[in-house]
Amino acid sequence: MNHDAGRFRALMTIDTRSVRRDSMLRWMVVVPVILALITRYALPAIDARLTERFDFDLAPYYPLVLSFLILMVPQFFGLVMGFLLLDQRDDQTLETLQVTPLSPGQLVAYRLAVPVALSVPMTVIVLALAGVLPFEWPAVAAGALGGALFAPCYALVLATFASNKVQGFALAKATGILVMPAIAAWFVPLPWQFLVGIVPTYWPLKAYWILQAGHPHGWIYVLIAVAYFGGLMLWLSRRFDRRIRS
Repeated sequence: MNHDAGRFRALMTIDTRSVRRDSMLRWMVVVPVILALITRYALPAIDARLTERFDFDLAPYYPLVLSFLILMVPQFFGLVMGFLLLDQRDDQTLETLQVTPLSPGQLVAYRLAVPVALSVPMTVIVLALAGVLPFEWPAVAAGALGGALFAPCYALVLATFASNKVQGFALAKATGILVMPAIAAWFVPLPWQFLVGIVPTYWPLKAYWILQAGHPHGWIYVLIAVAYFGGLMLWLSRRFDRRIRS
């Protein structure tokens, strides 16, 4: 067990150095915090302006605005891990790691666990920093836990289906649009709204909206999100494993 922990720490050191060397990846880590602070100070000013000029109250839509942050945190961490995997695949580092004492399963588990472990606390921090809504622990926890598995799925999509970093950028832009139907579901009445559930990012947002509104049954949507993302992650992991072995 101690040997495995040491190996994982060594992998984490390698990844940390890679992020530090890449200015774009360094910024990716802090962008959610910047967006949270912009939300905290700009959104109330925009709301006051809209109320004054158009008599439009933006406050009921604050949960919708925070939905962007809930999805953006795991998306950014998934993007960072996805580009790390692409770099290491191009440099043939992944092939080298496969002959280390760590099994392929352990390597994949590490790659998937890191963005999840980072996404959960960062989502909580970002929602707290945004500060435009009362900090409701059940809603915040639901959004953080339900959305965290989006990170490894996003990383695996980039690492599996992109041939290089250039394609990775293009694919990131294309798949990034998947968050839009989940956001747009806010305006779709029930039960038609559930049709948007074909997009996995809908379910953590639904959990957050329901619990933020004070309805306790929102946790069922967290379970759906975990099951949906978990199934996608398993399928993508197998595709990625075949990709690096081919």
